Amino acid sequence: MSTMDIDRRKTLDSSQIHDWSNPVYQAFTLLRIAFTVAPIVFGLDKFAHVLVNWDMYLAPRLDRIIPGTAHQAMYAVGVIEVVAGLVVAIRPKYGSLLVAAWLAGIIVNLLLIPGFYDVALRDFGLFLAALTLFRLASYFDTRPLLPRR
Repeated sequence: MSTMDIDRRKTLDSSQIHDWSNPVYQAFTLLRIAFTVAPIVFGLDKFAHVLVNWDMYLAPRLDRIIPGTAHQAMYAVGVIEVVAGLVVAIRPKYGSLLVAAWLAGIIVNLLLIPGFYDVALRDFGLFLAALTLFRLASYFDTRPLLPRR
């Protein structure tokens, strides 16, 4: 957190910082909801395949080196995505970095599949949004990771 952020926080009480009329707080909240719900829904769908057959999104190059089938790999992906969404819900400052790192991995995977460059570009936009959530969470979610004794 920059010195200016610290100085500004000193002049605001917590009710002013978490004020629903504040458009910056609204943006933080919208991104937090999006990066909580989307990874959980997509992660759970890795088990149900209601939205899409997720197996086709694993690059053949990676499928050859990952143990098991693409379908089994998607189960692991689903678990990771659900966990990432839960971390964003509980600790958006750290969860947003987890989601950004995960999206970076997805982008690399998609760039290895011809014909999926548009999806990679979309995920790059999501990657930038996750980093934006991190910056906003640096201001709105200032709790330490572990409680001090």
